[in-house]
Amino acid sequence: MIARYFPRSAIVVALLVIAAAASDVPTFKPVPALPYRVVPDFFQLPSGHNFGEVAGVACNSEGHIFVFQRGKPMLMEFDRSGKYLRELGNGLFDHPHGLRVDADDNIWTIDDGSHVVLKLDRNGRVLLVLGKKGMGQEADWLFNAPTDVAFGKAGEIFVADGYGNSRVVKFDRTGRFLKSWGSYGTRPGEFNLPHSIVVDKEERVYVADRENQRIQIFDSDGKFLKEWTRIGYPYGLFITPNGRIWMADGGYNRIVELSPGGEIIAALGQPGHAAGEFAWAHFLAFDPGGRMFVADVLNWRAQVFAPTNEKPGTSSYLPTVRTFWDSKPSSGWSSHQSGTPPPQK
Repeated sequence: MIARYFPRSAIVVALLVIAAAASDVPTFKPVPALPYRVVPDFFQLPSGHNFGEVAGVACNSEGHIFVFQRGKPMLMEFDRSGKYLRELGNGLFDHPHGLRVDADDNIWTIDDGSHVVLKLDRNGRVLLVLGKKGMGQEADWLFNAPTDVAFGKAGEIFVADGYGNSRVVKFDRTGRFLKSWGSYGTRPGEFNLPHSIVVDKEERVYVADRENQRIQIFDSDGKFLKEWTRIGYPYGLFITPNGRIWMADGGYNRIVELSPGGEIIAALGQPGHAAGEFAWAHFLAFDPGGRMFVADVLNWRAQVFAPTNEKPGTSSYLPTVRTFWDSKPSSGWSSHQSGTPPPQK
């Protein structure tokens, strides 16, 4: 069935209503702090440039860092020391969302504004297009505001088709449609915003079911295996080569490490604007040296954390409420106007 495209503003309003209605706030237990320290002022941007809303971040095998952001240039490459190297994909993007680098150092961009997933070589040349630019619907070749992409051992492509649709779409390595699964809802195999997706070495597919506050786990053919709940809001997922599972919790604004059973075993960060704090921690990635990079949307930055041998103690932040999410109608001049406009500034 073809799904009608919903404007992003309508989707955001709907999610706000859902969030306002949610009352099941987990009781989080103290856990060890992750042994990382923030590295301030890491990225050396060209003169006169700033980051906008940083939505995605990824690293290749050389330790180069790619930042996908809602400003210009939208896709930037930095060397391992943070030195700006170049812009990639000029003119290709509308509203950046997710970013991945595959085992062959190809760069994958997920654009929820144009409804397209692109595979680029390391020089930014387009190798594969999935979806049709500007056409947000549902079919075996169309997405509606996709969010993330992951890869199987044989190069299979798994797309979280996320804001307008509520499903996972699987393709072979050439982009040939294989199958899809999922629909909107709260039951096993249903989604309320599949926002991130990763595949482990056993070919299990982990889907961040963001607004249902859970991670659902499937086999590579979409068979539901289990779910992890009471973990927060899974915005971004990452599995390191040693099998450790990491989550950017953009609702409670911290980074957590999860056990193989889906329990929070360590955490880092808290809501805020200072170094090491987050406002919509969106996606995360690790470089070959173990440094962690976090796309920090509302703070307009990508943050860098270096591993440390220091004993960090216990994480001091225990979430109790979703942050940077609530809003109410303005009660300022516009609701009391008498026909005389305010003075211009």
